[in-house]
Amino acid sequence: MDTSSSRRKKRLGDLLVGVQVISQDQLDQALEAQKTEFKGQKLGNILIEKGFITDEIIAEALCHQLGLERVHLGSMNIDEAVLQTVQESVLKKYMIMPFEFHPDNPNILKVAMVDPMDMNAMDDLRIITNLEIDPYVTTAKDVSASIDRYFGSSEANKIADQFQREHAEKYGKQEKKEESADVKEAPIVKLVDQIITSAVHKGTSDIHFEPLENNLRIRFRVDGVLQEAMKHDISLLPAMVARIKIVGGMDISEKRRPQDGRMTSIVDRVEYDIRVSILPTVYGEKIVMRLTQKQALSRDKKMLGFSADELERFDNILKHPHGVMLVTGPTGSGKSTTLYTALSELNTEGVNIITVEDPVEANIDGINQVQVNPKAGMTFAAALRSILRQDPDIIMIGEIRDGETAGIAIQAAITGHLVVSTLHTNSSAGTVTRLEDMGLENYLIADAVVGIIAQRLLRRVCPKCHEMVEAEDFEKKELGIPESDMDKPLLIPKAHVEPGGCTHCGGIGYKGRIGVYEILQMSPELKRIITRGGSVEEIENQAVAEGMNTIVMAAAKHVLNGITTIEEVHRVAYED
Repeated sequence: MDTSSSRRKKRLGDLLVGVQVISQDQLDQALEAQKTEFKGQKLGNILIEKGFITDEIIAEALCHQLGLERVHLGSMNIDEAVLQTVQESVLKKYMIMPFEFHPDNPNILKVAMVDPMDMNAMDDLRIITNLEIDPYVTTAKDVSASIDRYFGSSEANKIADQFQREHAEKYGKQEKKEESADVKEAPIVKLVDQIITSAVHKGTSDIHFEPLENNLRIRFRVDGVLQEAMKHDISLLPAMVARIKIVGGMDISEKRRPQDGRMTSIVDRVEYDIRVSILPTVYGEKIVMRLTQKQALSRDKKMLGFSADELERFDNILKHPHGVMLVTGPTGSGKSTTLYTALSELNTEGVNIITVEDPVEANIDGINQVQVNPKAGMTFAAALRSILRQDPDIIMIGEIRDGETAGIAIQAAITGHLVVSTLHTNSSAGTVTRLEDMGLENYLIADAVVGIIAQRLLRRVCPKCHEMVEAEDFEKKELGIPESDMDKPLLIPKAHVEPGGCTHCGGIGYKGRIGVYEILQMSPELKRIITRGGSVEEIENQAVAEGMNTIVMAAAKHVLNGITTIEEVHRVAYED
């Protein structure tokens, strides 16, 4: 290792010790690790890997000590001419991103750098670009996301082309679909990794690999909506399926039956749990990968988007020592997050919490978690019977799927346990009739259930590019505006959709999501209505009279507060 590089690393370490964000002992440990387990890696990376510091703290320290400005690349739209000044390989090598020519001097290139003290990078950049370099500070995560944003698709296409060339040389034109299942082909390994990395950077929840007649279409579900990310030749599919099957622990030779698997991937030092589902279709096997960042599932209850009144209702339900709390909604509505948040709230030293899940979505310290395994006879019902002999205080059931599981959950609640679970229904009042349809007696439901939370996720309108428009009369009516106020002007947000337009939302018009909730808190009057077999309308009307907001009412408030659009409410919240 040359002296200038060693001097640079020492200077960065001394700077961080000087501003007291790391100790001298931590620096010594990192420098020692640089010679052994992290040989050749940058000091900043090692400090982050060891958990001594975060990249945000390093960036703040560099700005403060060096007098440099911090830049956030995600909100920028970098010109093509700027991107062409430096090759992608150089950007990755030094973790840098040029973002602008100086407005007063085109011979000066503004460059965002993870380590602006890297003299080798500065010297190489001057030689490569023949320009003066004006350094700015950013984070490794920001640079990785930008490289993926501007070069990701071309990188994936290059890897796909490389695979096709190597495949053609090795196997020729014959039997290409069968032979290309060689999972050791390096380009396919890189292509799958590249797709996962790109998906993470775009905030994707699900990746869809869809075989069409001539193409393999790859779509990302971002904020609940599918978007086409890339297309490749259909010849890549067998090798890609084989690679994913191997990593996901599935049978590579089985191509006629659906299969499920699980894998993990680390992107920007964050571990993602990936659930894989493979389904045979007429043009080949379709793959769906669901990405979960484990620590993101469990969060502070204030982060869920509850209003003050909803938060109070949520707390009141959790205060019950026994009973059933149900979280309902369609797939992808955030039920697991709400459930794990409730468990984290209840997780204290004095209680024994046991969960039965399929699969276990996140590991929580202090909670006993059981994985369902139907092949081994470990169904939800069988697991629950065993759990009841384990002296639990609180039981979490991943999902109530049948009458047997529902019956055991109700009996457990009546005999002094708090049971929390999910159910696929559209409304909190409709959940009661669903339990009746599963064969449970009305009086048992009324006695055991302490609260039902129905929820959806609405996309937030992009704060950078949305417009405020005058609401039409029918929209005012939908939003619950009183008849007496119909003549008054009302401005509501409208998404501005322009593909490739706004850099903040990618031209989609929406960025991020917020939860909308319908929280039914059981009361004596509701118990009486349920016991006598009251209708969904009766239950809902009584709950609203007692202060519950329906999903539509809660969503309308978000429109009036400028958080989302009425079109988004129509897409997600309306049943009719």
